[in-house]
Amino acid sequence: MENLKMKLARVQKGLSQQNLADLVGATRQTIGLIEKGKYNPTLSLCLKITKNLNRTLNDLFGEEL
Repeated sequence: MENLKMKLARVQKGLSQQNLADLVGATRQTIGLIEKGKYNPTLSLCLKITKNLNRTLNDLFGEEL
């Protein structure tokens, strides 16, 4: 399932996939795969992403009921 919440938060912050990747120590491809729902990031990477996007884990990675 696509992670549109993460993509929206990234775009609202004015960051490209490459910008976010550089900030969190990942590749642009990894960020793209996370947003497409084709890669499950480690908790450590999730925390770095949430910190840089000023969101909580639940905001970006919480399950929708």
